[in-house]
Amino acid sequence: MLQKKHHVTIKGTKDGLTFLLNDNCSFESIVKELKEKLSSKHYEKSDGPAVKVHIVTGNRYLTEDQENELQELVCNGKNLIIEQIETNVITKEEAERIAEEKQTVMVSKIVRSGQVFKVIGDLLLIGDVNPGGAVVATGNIFVMGALRGMAQAGSDGDESAVIAASVMAPSQLKISEHLRQEPNRNEQVDRQMECAYINSNDNTIVLERIQQLPWLRPSLNRSPEKVTS
Repeated sequence: MLQKKHHVTIKGTKDGLTFLLNDNCSFESIVKELKEKLSSKHYEKSDGPAVKVHIVTGNRYLTEDQENELQELVCNGKNLIIEQIETNVITKEEAERIAEEKQTVMVSKIVRSGQVFKVIGDLLLIGDVNPGGAVVATGNIFVMGALRGMAQAGSDGDESAVIAASVMAPSQLKISEHLRQEPNRNEQVDRQMECAYINSNDNTIVLERIQQLPWLRPSLNRSPEKVTS
């Protein structure tokens, strides 16, 4: 005799209950089985605290109406409250937002005094940032020139962001909300290209030779390919 395949699996955790929904069956099948399982008196509303429910849908996309139906089914008359609905599926808008945040904006210009150049994603600036000028990016900043003004990387809170420049002589460096003032840093002709990053030990911005970046931020290697000699 074939064992009945479950469309809904309920697991207890230290934080409450997790409902695992099969993503290879119809939504109607999910609803039918969920009704059966929640018909137990064990889930009826009581005077005790509500049990938190974490719903995992896998590769199933739920419409707003379907989410509302689950909300009604799980919570109405039950001692349950949905805390989170987790899915592997993202909307087109979310995918476009993620792609925008991961893009690299490349521009060739001089950022002059009084100008503020902002981008979403990483910035590759081929040119200088003059004193009084500023560059801001939600991701990393790479200046192929002299950075003499202000630079802020990770402007949306990304503390793993870095700032690199061929000539690192900024008035101010900022990564996320961490600040480093450099008003009198002297330029040296023989100084190598440098990068700034947040030291996780004390949350300060430190400078290092750019050759250290592969070890400091291995995630920068987004498209690793085998290099042959």
